[in-house]
Amino acid sequence: MSRSVKRQPVFSDQQKHGASWAKMQAAKAVRRYPGEIPRGKWYRKLYCSWNICDYSFYTTKEQAVQEWETESWRKMRFPSRVEAIQEWSKFYRRK
Repeated sequence: MSRSVKRQPVFSDQQKHGASWAKMQAAKAVRRYPGEIPRGKWYRKLYCSWNICDYSFYTTKEQAVQEWETESWRKMRFPSRVEAIQEWSKFYRRK
């Protein structure tokens, strides 16, 4: 089994193929537009940019532990510190 980890602790929706699919649909809509695009940024009007949801969260291990210590709902969800670190690892560190 691989022991590879991410270089940066980032969680993004690019892991789910929803955002990349939406970007492909936007590119397809622009390519297949029958008329001419008069200005450079006019292509934005062909596809709703709200359908593309690309975001990323950057959280270090220390920040995750500090959030677990200060926020009560996290302590209810993860009773021990080890469980909180495992949850952080699952989303932010492992590939």
